[in-house]
Amino acid sequence: MDNLDQLVANARAAFAEAANAAALEQAKARFLGKSGLVTEQLKALGALAPEQKRERGAEVNRAKASIEAALTGRREALREAELAAQLEAEALDVTLPGRGAASGGLHPVSRTLERIERLFQSIGFVAVDGPEIETDWHNFTALNTPENHPARSMHDTFYLEGREDVLLRTHTSPVQVRAMLAHVERYRGQDPMPDLRVIAPGRVYRVDSDATHSPMFHQVEGLWIGERVSFADLKGVVADFLRKFFETESLKVRFRPSFFPFTEPSAEIDVAFKGGALDGRWLEVAGCGMVHPNVLRSGNIDPERYTGFAFGFGPDRLTMLRYGVNDLRLFFEGDLRFLSQFR
Repeated sequence: MDNLDQLVANARAAFAEAANAAALEQAKARFLGKSGLVTEQLKALGALAPEQKRERGAEVNRAKASIEAALTGRREALREAELAAQLEAEALDVTLPGRGAASGGLHPVSRTLERIERLFQSIGFVAVDGPEIETDWHNFTALNTPENHPARSMHDTFYLEGREDVLLRTHTSPVQVRAMLAHVERYRGQDPMPDLRVIAPGRVYRVDSDATHSPMFHQVEGLWIGERVSFADLKGVVADFLRKFFETESLKVRFRPSFFPFTEPSAEIDVAFKGGALDGRWLEVAGCGMVHPNVLRSGNIDPERYTGFAFGFGPDRLTMLRYGVNDLRLFFEGDLRFLSQFR
């Protein structure tokens, strides 16, 4: 009996020394495993007489039960200690004020688009929309862009796979054609036809990507068609818009001769700020011109009677200038650290 009492005492001491679950399992194997000390005591019973075997077997089983109880107790103690350590590490100070839900906000480009729409709506322009997956006719042919124009190359334009007549629109100018056709249909038989004044904001797509270009970007096209619309009207509308957008009457606006297939004459629009990091520098912000007669004909409008002007702004570029951002890609990377500044 003495050796069994010592065996139980040794087991309890070994279990108490186990600092973690892995060490406890090793101690268990030493006493209760297939080759453990308790198992050896049970195997030795086979060599005893029947009467001795019964008595000794009961003693060994009592010792085994004591060892198993000590093992269970140590397991519970280790589990409670582990839980206590976890709770201490993850403790919450319930006296601290709640963090609350962070407030969201519009994307900076969305802010710019809304601002552009409000400014043009204040002078009678209506915002219209059109499909981003466009036909070749609306995107190029109706806008007086010839078959061999570089913009029709797959290196410049995203065409749908297996189709040469359907593409992701490269500008929002196709909306102008759709607006002209709808306007003529609406006022069919009315003479003279009321002026058409629309802007077409939206996403456009080109094969281009660097610090100032993105494969997906935004444009706002504008169109004014009437009986006596002139280049002077174009200059007045654009210059007034830019000074209101940038909130400065000291902004210089320049119209520089250029070429676009869908306007004639055509011009690039440059601005120069007074003061700040861009003081005195001319920056291109848009293109414009008088609507080409062929484009008017595509919209079922008589170019001998009606004239009009069109312009195209890049809201992304305007956003960069307004907020002092020097890399266009920041707008589309989805980094909340950057975007949260504009909430």
